Amino acid sequence: MGCRQYSGTAGRVEDRQLGLFCAYTSVKGRTLIDRELYLPKSWTADRDRCREAGVPDEVDFATKQVLAQRMLARALDAGAPARWVTAGEAYGGDSKLRRWLERRRIGYVVAAPSSAPIVSLSGKPARRPGRRGTRHPRHGSGAAGAKGERPAPVRPGRGNTAHRR
Repeated sequence: MGCRQYSGTAGRVEDRQLGLFCAYTSVKGRTLIDRELYLPKSWTADRDRCREAGVPDEVDFATKQVLAQRMLARALDAGAPARWVTAGEAYGGDSKLRRWLERRRIGYVVAAPSSAPIVSLSGKPARRPGRRGTRHPRHGSGAAGAKGERPAPVRPGRGNTAHRR
């Protein structure tokens, strides 16, 4: 039942199925509590193909961000005592999901694309790290990621001498 779609893990387009998973972590351990299968529009638009694959008629297209929000809503509505959420760039870049979490009074730590606007609590645009006027610019590479080299964080006083130029 796969189809060609981008995989951030692989860093390329592949023939694959994409599953989304919701995990819960506490001091006592961690477990998966929910899952969703992402079906691209090309699949949900072809009802015969869906029926052949056993996909119910009531399943319509939903973005990965909408599927993630549905899983979080089910967990929170069932009483999961979550105070904050973590998510990757695909989800952190979605302002609708972030605003939904804020309305639910759930904190979040998410990756966001460099093109995403950063707004301070006062509502004013915030300065980005590594831009002109900051004290410690980013240097070097942390590791090769799916989209190329990642900048290494500068940690003054912890053996990193990049700030002593």
